[in-house]
Amino acid sequence: MSISATSGTNPALNNLGGFGASAATAPAGKAAAKAGKAAASGADASSLGGTTSAEDQSNRFLKLLVAQMSNQDPLNPMDSAQVTSQMAQISTVQGVQTLNKTVSGLDTQFTQLQTMQGAALVGHDVVTEGNSLRVDDESHKGDGGFEITNPATSVSVDILNPAGTTIGTVKLGPQDAGRHSFDFDVPVSAQGQALTFKVNAMNNATPLEALSLSVNTIDAVSNMNGKLAVELDNGKRVAYDAVWAFL
Repeated sequence: MSISATSGTNPALNNLGGFGASAATAPAGKAAAKAGKAAASGADASSLGGTTSAEDQSNRFLKLLVAQMSNQDPLNPMDSAQVTSQMAQISTVQGVQTLNKTVSGLDTQFTQLQTMQGAALVGHDVVTEGNSLRVDDESHKGDGGFEITNPATSVSVDILNPAGTTIGTVKLGPQDAGRHSFDFDVPVSAQGQALTFKVNAMNNATPLEALSLSVNTIDAVSNMNGKLAVELDNGKRVAYDAVWAFL
């Protein structure tokens, strides 16, 4: 029997669209017996709630569809337009699920490849946001940097010990807008301490905002929440996209 669109709709088809009713909603008599047989073979939709797989839902949808087509009312056949629409929706769900799995796999491979390439960065100096003063163990010379968005008539950098006391000041004078660096000879009394710095930028009598930048060496690379990260010689680990510059 062919499927043709009519002005009437099969109530069983409406139940099918919600994946919630059994195919045994066909007319009584022989049709009901056939529906019972179909349900016994696995066409009952009552078990659909136990799966979230698009493939499983598609298979059960087709079993329900076949059961309803076999037991439809000859005087009120199924609407072929509705059947076609529901089959297209199932196909779309399967396609999206397959695409998601493919993209997820590519993302994992890309992260692994990025980590392998990042290994070449070990030993290089990088600039990150922070105010830690890097000090060379042999020369006891410290260095750091900062960035200002507007020209400054005067810039000075205070060097602070762990207690927050200023142990020295680097006077840089007028500076243009942009990124700058500075050096500081650490006195004997402060050698071996974890030093920080504070940038003071002025435009005449108006203070300017300055972003402090630390210079560190990359000791290793790793993954952090699925993204490439660099491990610095000061013990910190920062995301790759948080690196301002490679030196």
